[in-house]
Amino acid sequence: MSTTHLPTADPARTARLRDALLRAAFTADGLLELLGAPAYAALARSETVPALRATRGDGPLETLVRLFLLQQSVGRVRAAAALPLEDCLADGWLLPDPADAEQVRAGVDVRPYSGPEGQDWWIVSDLGCAVGGAGGIGGDSGGPAGVPRSELVLGVGGASTTLAGITVRTPVGRALDLGTGSGIQALHAAQHAERVTATDLNPRALHFARLTLALSGAPEPDLRQGSLFEPVAGETFDLIVSNPPFVISPGARLTYRDGGMGGDDLCRTLVEQAAGRLNEGGYCQLLANWQHVEGEDWRERLSSWVPRGCDAWIVQREVQDVAQYAELWLRDAGDHRTSPQEYAARYDAWLAEFEARRTKGVGFGWITLRRTGAQRPSVIAEEWPHPVEQPLGETVRAHFARQDFLRTNDDAALLATRFRLADEVVQEQVGLPGAEDPEHVVLRQNRGMRRATKVDTVGAGFAGVCDGTLPAGRILDAIAQLVDEDPVLLRDRTPEAIRMLVEQGFLAPADS
Repeated sequence: MSTTHLPTADPARTARLRDALLRAAFTADGLLELLGAPAYAALARSETVPALRATRGDGPLETLVRLFLLQQSVGRVRAAAALPLEDCLADGWLLPDPADAEQVRAGVDVRPYSGPEGQDWWIVSDLGCAVGGAGGIGGDSGGPAGVPRSELVLGVGGASTTLAGITVRTPVGRALDLGTGSGIQALHAAQHAERVTATDLNPRALHFARLTLALSGAPEPDLRQGSLFEPVAGETFDLIVSNPPFVISPGARLTYRDGGMGGDDLCRTLVEQAAGRLNEGGYCQLLANWQHVEGEDWRERLSSWVPRGCDAWIVQREVQDVAQYAELWLRDAGDHRTSPQEYAARYDAWLAEFEARRTKGVGFGWITLRRTGAQRPSVIAEEWPHPVEQPLGETVRAHFARQDFLRTNDDAALLATRFRLADEVVQEQVGLPGAEDPEHVVLRQNRGMRRATKVDTVGAGFAGVCDGTLPAGRILDAIAQLVDEDPVLLRDRTPEAIRMLVEQGFLAPADS
């Protein structure tokens, strides 16, 4: 594997390139303004015609879109008006067009990306490998410039942005981006970690991660080659993030996608080994696929992966049957472009693999671990296919803080606690028109996980009064008087409902 043909990141020249991109408004906002929403969205679907029509002018921004996003050659004079041409040619960001000495083309895909606080960043990846890449990729050896497809480095996709959105962003000393790819998670981590280590089995990925962070003006991470936790043996971190090669396939053909272990063993191994790499209070957050095995509850199966001393929150966002799953990743590999016989053979191999493993479906979601050392760990595995509001990093942090609270407070302490209703919670009453009383009352969150839960009239009244001023017990005493119920009995039966409302984020201790 070679990285010699890739751009270099000379600090002074890279800074001049970054300045040129900013001057031309080659940013996420600038692209949206130039292309318009329909063409911008079409580009993310790999449809380039609307963007080609929107860049028929000869301004600097049109030039950069044509070069880096649409992979069109442009004249040297035009390129020099938008970029420090000689720097870009010297470092390999641009290459001479072999068909026309007066034209240049992009050496890599450079894609504008907006940081969480509006920062202008750029993600660098192989041509045709970013979301919306114009070149298209397929087959086992057809990468750009003859790069084997197994060694290609992808840009930003939905999985990348999902992981970035759910990551807890509290300041930390050390962060690890395991399987960094083009470096997007390391770039995010560099904003709140004193030191970032990024690893990957593919040396080309490490080079691209260096380019991404350099072009985006972030400090260079500690880059290490190797598999899983091998490059950081004996070291511990406050945050571990990973978008690993989680695809469950009959064979590891693509480094960025197939982890080389059978079934979902790669994701299981990451989860099981994470505790030994986390400092106390540290988080490990990763995306994963997992098998739904005949005769087994997927929640129990994944909960068994969680190492001792860790709390866990496992969220299943989607489930596909084995045929849907195989077809998705056969298309990803470009196998739908091969001969019908070859496609059918590979499809059959996927189904045979699933049959041998008694796999009836595949789940996709995220797994978050937090090292606590608690004797009674909180391990929650749930299915949540409903819309959520990203970013969810603070929601994730608050979830684990609530587990700490519930674990350390018995019912008596719970009744002595002052609670407040979470922001953006509304109450809905459901029943037949004209009925005197509703059939049931629903509390609904309009932020974060956007949960909804049924409550009785006591629960609704209790939640509505929680503004942080009165202890829970005193609120229940007042409700008992209103509904003519024994306050002792009400105090006895209500803590379980309060715990549910706290666990799901409807209520929070007022001093949290």
